[in-house]
Amino acid sequence: MKFLHVLVLIAFMLMALRVIAGEPTRYLIELSPGIQRWVTEEEKWKLGLSGQRFMDITDAQDTDSTIVQIQSPWDGDFPVTFPSKCLMQDKVRQLAGRLSKDAMRLNLHKLNEFYNRYYMSEYGRLSSRWVLERVEDLVKEAGADGTVTVMAFTHSWPQISTIARIQGRTDNTIIIGAHQDSITPYELTRQNVSAIGPEDGSGAVTIMEVFSTLLNDKDVVRGLAQNTVEFHWYSGESAGLLGSQEIFRSYVENGRKVKGMIQQDMVGYIQGTLNAGKPETLGVVTDYTHFGLNTFIRTVIDEYCDIPWVMLQCNFACSGHHSAAQAGYPSALVTDLSDSAFDRKYEHANTRDYIKLISYDHMLQHAKLTLGLVYELAHFKFPNVTS
Repeated sequence: MKFLHVLVLIAFMLMALRVIAGEPTRYLIELSPGIQRWVTEEEKWKLGLSGQRFMDITDAQDTDSTIVQIQSPWDGDFPVTFPSKCLMQDKVRQLAGRLSKDAMRLNLHKLNEFYNRYYMSEYGRLSSRWVLERVEDLVKEAGADGTVTVMAFTHSWPQISTIARIQGRTDNTIIIGAHQDSITPYELTRQNVSAIGPEDGSGAVTIMEVFSTLLNDKDVVRGLAQNTVEFHWYSGESAGLLGSQEIFRSYVENGRKVKGMIQQDMVGYIQGTLNAGKPETLGVVTDYTHFGLNTFIRTVIDEYCDIPWVMLQCNFACSGHHSAAQAGYPSALVTDLSDSAFDRKYEHANTRDYIKLISYDHMLQHAKLTLGLVYELAHFKFPNVTS
């Protein structure tokens, strides 16, 4: 027993020495299904800068990554049927006329005013509070605050996530997501501003505009749509999908019925495509995403957008949709990450200038897609639905 006490004392002394010596905290990350590694926060950023995607599973070490495979993981164990065609053309086109490039531009420039959106910083906290308050203002301006709810989803770090919910006739839920944080290689020394466009400021304001436009449909606001709709703005995405993971883990624990989740990430980049003489397109990611949902997304693009789609691959843990997939929910990602003007090597450099690469006309195409998709699915009666 005395020997055991000595061992315990030595262990406590070693831990104390590590704290005194300032040994960095280590995090468990997953680089691909089943491939895990303990790293420091600085090592996280180095991986991100190299283009390596990962999930931080330190607080979810029992996560079953085998559920997410390269192609359509839900076709067997998680069957969900999506519409074969669009049916709400008149209402969608009427609403689409309200989508505003000017509103997206103003909101993106406002988001860009924050010195950074690093999830552990005070600026990151303030920028996330701005997102929350802006979404709350949109609800009040639409006179929808009696039926539409907006909540802060708090985490153990300073930056919050925001969830806006429009209840439908059933609890079957369609989720539109984007992440609102960003990171640069200089964040650890606080010497630089953070990436505004590449780290999804553009996606965040695109879905904000779609949310604002959807609030003009009084029947949806009154809860008369078949399904419930949520819009999510995630925190801590760049650090390993932290915010989206926490949210979807809580949804699983609470038995939430998510029928589809669609992420908008790194949108508005077409300059490289145009410079190369190639056609402007919307990128539908095919790996680690739901085959049936992707098929319907392409149908929606054909119906409501002015440009075609192209199929892309994004690899493991590419964006917040992967957290939904990990939770067993059908998910998809639409992005412009393949545009050559968006170069991973320079993603996190001094990127205030990245906002100059944004095409608001192209963001409008993403908004049309998102509006058409969420409206069609909000009114779709999923087979075997229980209220």
